[in-house]
Amino acid sequence: MSRSPATSSLLHQPRAVWAVAFAAVIAFMGIGLVDPILPAISAQLDASPTQAELLFTSYLLVTGLAMLVTSWVSGRIGARRTLLIGLGLVVVFAACAGAAGDVNTIIGLRAGWGLGNALFISTALATIVGAAAGGAGNAIILYEAALGLGIAIGPLLGGLLGEVSWRAPFFGTAALMAIAFVALLVMLRDDTTPRVRVPLRAPFSALRRERGLRRLAVTAVLYNIGFFTLLAYTPFPLGFGAIELGLTFFGWGVGVAVTSVWVAPLLTARYRRTSVLAVTLALLSADLLAAAAAVGSPAALVVCVVVGGLLLGVLNTVFTEAVMEATDLPRTVASSAYSSVRFLGGAVAPPLAAWLASQAGDWLPYTVAAAAVLAGAIVVRASRDLLARVDAHLAESPAVEAVAISVGDAA
Repeated sequence: MSRSPATSSLLHQPRAVWAVAFAAVIAFMGIGLVDPILPAISAQLDASPTQAELLFTSYLLVTGLAMLVTSWVSGRIGARRTLLIGLGLVVVFAACAGAAGDVNTIIGLRAGWGLGNALFISTALATIVGAAAGGAGNAIILYEAALGLGIAIGPLLGGLLGEVSWRAPFFGTAALMAIAFVALLVMLRDDTTPRVRVPLRAPFSALRRERGLRRLAVTAVLYNIGFFTLLAYTPFPLGFGAIELGLTFFGWGVGVAVTSVWVAPLLTARYRRTSVLAVTLALLSADLLAAAAAVGSPAALVVCVVVGGLLLGVLNTVFTEAVMEATDLPRTVASSAYSSVRFLGGAVAPPLAAWLASQAGDWLPYTVAAAAVLAGAIVVRASRDLLARVDAHLAESPAVEAVAISVGDAA
């Protein structure tokens, strides 16, 4: 059977495209890589669960702050240099984290890792689009494939390497990123992405002036409390070993990837974005309440994690699509402003969950997270008039969907 021209062009890409796509897989693996080794780090480094959860907090806090300036940086030094600097930072900080001897040092090093990942992820899509053969559509498919593979494989690789040592996932990431760095250095010779100069103050001005953008950002903070309670705290009540945790969050990652890439666009083609957001947030709140009730049953908690992944994939994409349509600002400015705020919820949630559990038991973090997510659904419902332009276009172009996916999953 002969292949269609579209299929052929999709597979026959310049080497630079494959190099960036490979690096993107590794970068997205970092989202869930440390999940399976959190209990081991806590036990072997004599760290409390709250200290271990700060591995997420430092990473997400710096990622969010970096999102405010990544467009400004790439507009001045170019996409290629931004990519290489981002990869180089991840290599250095991941390797140092693997060699660290105490949890506080690792927490600081994860912050540097977050800076590198923010620089790389925010630039990778535009680079692939600029270098790919066969048009933007093929570039987007490749990027979505890299995203899905990274999100799903990260926890599984973390679990497999975590069986050897809690240090192994850090060293493994550093080695893979070093390979990606060399590949980009050799294969991405020219800067194929045009430089767009964005004022440094642009994201700050956007949050100050755009009421709809502010409302979505506040809702996303509440939503991310649920997201990262489920992702970052659940390894502790599950009580699994590294490989079992890796398999659990592999299922979570597959769910996120499938619904973000395929299900979310189908829903927004038929229903208002605000309706999809409000209903899915309510369902996630119910899932978190189910996790609170089932926290003593590992099998039931695994089911809640996987179901949560399916819901989170929809929310990640639709939230950022909504941000893209909420304002007349350039998409890079809107996404930077939104992402910088939304990560605050992700940064606060992991240590807050551990502290709540120490006060009253493992059920309380999920209950508080469910309340926060439900509050987010109420905010969306109450903001329908303010967000009217978000619902003005039901169908979204593939390019916008890809931008939404890349920004929504940059954590």
